[in-house]
Amino acid sequence: MEILLHVICWSIIIMFPLMFIDRNYVNFNWEDHVRHFMVPFTFMIVFYINYLILIPQYLFREKSLLYLIYNIILISIIGVFLHYWQSITVPPNIHPEHFKPGPRKPRPGGWTFILRDLVGLIFTAGISAIIRITKKWKEIESARKDAEKNRTEAELKNLRNQLNPHFLLNTLNNIYALTAFDVTKAQQAIQELSKLLRYMLYDNQLNFVPLGKEADFIRNYIELMRIRLTPNVKLETHIDIASNNQILITPLIFISLIENAFKHGISSDEPSYIFISLYEKNGEITCEIRNSNYPKTDNDKSGSGIGLPQVKKRLELLYPGKYTWEKNISDDDKEYFSKLVIKT
Repeated sequence: MEILLHVICWSIIIMFPLMFIDRNYVNFNWEDHVRHFMVPFTFMIVFYINYLILIPQYLFREKSLLYLIYNIILISIIGVFLHYWQSITVPPNIHPEHFKPGPRKPRPGGWTFILRDLVGLIFTAGISAIIRITKKWKEIESARKDAEKNRTEAELKNLRNQLNPHFLLNTLNNIYALTAFDVTKAQQAIQELSKLLRYMLYDNQLNFVPLGKEADFIRNYIELMRIRLTPNVKLETHIDIASNNQILITPLIFISLIENAFKHGISSDEPSYIFISLYEKNGEITCEIRNSNYPKTDNDKSGSGIGLPQVKKRLELLYPGKYTWEKNISDDDKEYFSKLVIKT
């Protein structure tokens, strides 16, 4: 494509004089046209010596002074050659037959033509530099985007690798707590955990999964957590997403928010509550959570505490400018609120 564009542009420049030929002038002299072709030909020489040699070898390697010196020498030599060529090929008092008879205008001095040619050659060198620099900039920008993409993918992979053991640790801690007072529930929890791990092993390796599958995973996780809840905990869920919903979402993006609600929203001896709402409308996925606030103490080792910071990193990597996340604690420190909206 690049070579084709060069061929087209130079063909237009070379054939441009033909556009101004008088239709009534049938005795077109091809020798004159070929002779005048020398001007664009010298422009081509200056253009490609700059494009292929001087700019890559000197300008891109921060040798600007050498680049200018070599251009001055090149343009001077080409300018002298062009002036010599025109002086031996163009008659001094040309008066073609198709010109109307009449008094001849005085011919401009030779320096006028030399200056004109030098300006054209300098302009050609400048155009060559602009095109080459633009191409170089695009190559650098493309390489930067590839590097950014690779860095993002590597960071997302690292985040997923952190999330799996973090999630598993929290769940195993919950099952361990169940074994102390209800073996039957602990066995049921292990069975539910196997379903969750199956999803995490196969679907968590993808950058995006159908929203319906993610919603089913969240339902299974909540049911697993429900097993260990005591009667003083009120749990309400409203997951208004069908299992066949095919809108794509990054996996496990909401689970850390829900984990956080179970970790900090439950007290062993005081009334507690967790309200979870997950729904999709017009391409916007909303996860809203409201829970009683019982901050984890230093002695509580139920989790590593990396969940929410990780959610923020993943959102910035996958949904920059396409999400809003409100989270706050009530003035009396008794309620925590979180609302995450993702635009797909």
